[in-house]
Amino acid sequence: MQPSADVLIIGAGLSGLAAATFLKHKEPDISLLIIEQGDHPGGAVRSHIEEGYLAEAGAHGFLDNALESRVLVHEAGLTEEVEKAPLSEFVRYICLDGELKLIPQSPGKVLKAPLVSWPAKLRVLGDLWKKPLSDEPTVAQWVAHRFGKSLLPFADAVFTGTYAGDIDRLKLEAVMPGLHNLEQTHGSVLKGAVHKMWAARKESKKEGSKKEKKGLPAMTSFKAGMARLPQAMAAKLIPNKEIMYRTAARSIVQVDGGWVVRTGQLELQARHLIIALPVNRCLELLTDSDLPAPPVPAIPEARIATVALGFTDKANIPFGFGYLAPEQEQRFALGALFSSHMFSGRAPEGHVLMEALVGGRRHPERLDLADEALVEKVYEDLKQLIHLPEPPSFSRVLRPKYGIPQLEEGYPVLLDWRRQLHASNDNLHLCGFGWQGIGINDMHKQAWEMAKRILAGYQEEKEDEVKGVYF
Repeated sequence: MQPSADVLIIGAGLSGLAAATFLKHKEPDISLLIIEQGDHPGGAVRSHIEEGYLAEAGAHGFLDNALESRVLVHEAGLTEEVEKAPLSEFVRYICLDGELKLIPQSPGKVLKAPLVSWPAKLRVLGDLWKKPLSDEPTVAQWVAHRFGKSLLPFADAVFTGTYAGDIDRLKLEAVMPGLHNLEQTHGSVLKGAVHKMWAARKESKKEGSKKEKKGLPAMTSFKAGMARLPQAMAAKLIPNKEIMYRTAARSIVQVDGGWVVRTGQLELQARHLIIALPVNRCLELLTDSDLPAPPVPAIPEARIATVALGFTDKANIPFGFGYLAPEQEQRFALGALFSSHMFSGRAPEGHVLMEALVGGRRHPERLDLADEALVEKVYEDLKQLIHLPEPPSFSRVLRPKYGIPQLEEGYPVLLDWRRQLHASNDNLHLCGFGWQGIGINDMHKQAWEMAKRILAGYQEEKEDEVKGVYF
């Protein structure tokens, strides 16, 4: 037996590194070890730098409205490397009827915009009288029921951009639990929103201080790409003492006072075990353990490819974040990011960069195409929407190793199993890509919750957050 640490973390993706960073921030002398089967940190977060272009094979950024993420940026020493694209300044587009249409920044402007008819806008008020659906509705069923079918393309765009998913399969309770709870508690989303607004105002008056008015958040990345965050967090750890690469966990065994994790060569013992892996890899590892079997062996995943295209500045790319295309538009690409508009240094001087997304839950077959075919089809698709007088001068297809977990039927039951597992094992902690969300902020928040369980010896029951909806 080779003793390892008080805390053993499986996985050096953002979740595992964030948990380690939080633990060392609060308890600098804590003994911990991360083991990672790959040869670099970051998991699904990969930045690609080539010929002066900087593209992302994974997440392109995160919103700056989560305290946990801001703490991690500071602890990683990256404050001076941060780049931001405020949502209040950068517009977004949706593809409707074969054209890019601007999504305004405020609810008032959205109401005035000619995106849907006035009867469809008034139909939104029907939410006040609609009773909650009795079963577990999909996102599509829920949107149509509460707000009308005219808003389905917009909901489709939102969840295409987030999950590359299918709103006819994604479950509302899984993807937006806070909104689901709001509806269940108040019988209406609008009523619940008004209630929360008045409650916040009363609380502010009770405290006798005026809270700073929050504006729209900003999309955040780093000058050298998103990979800088896991790289910087990992650099704070001592190699082969606090972090080991090319070291895969093959089995876990619960023993008196802790856990034993077996790798190819080692038996590592720890008091606390954090499994910071994507949901399916976590389930695969736990299925062979003595712990209660998970209710499902795996959840669906959606795989996408990022097609990075560089153009000369003759390309007339509209200013903004990019666009998303609902399924009804029958486009080849799910959408595209206008990367060199968002952040500086993403393309050589005199050039621009777009990153189109292909595949997703609905069209996995498109990923079987060769790189050259993907580039050609994406270019043909984009130039029907954007003035691109010349073919791309640069192209690269990035195929991420990991799929995006899809929170569909069976996922809420899986979360209940995880809660029960935590309740009966105070030294086992599950977090990672797909556990209660897939966003970077989601992973950082979950990592902080696991760190608190270790540091404070309990897990606080928190009300599900009502997240903002951004295109």
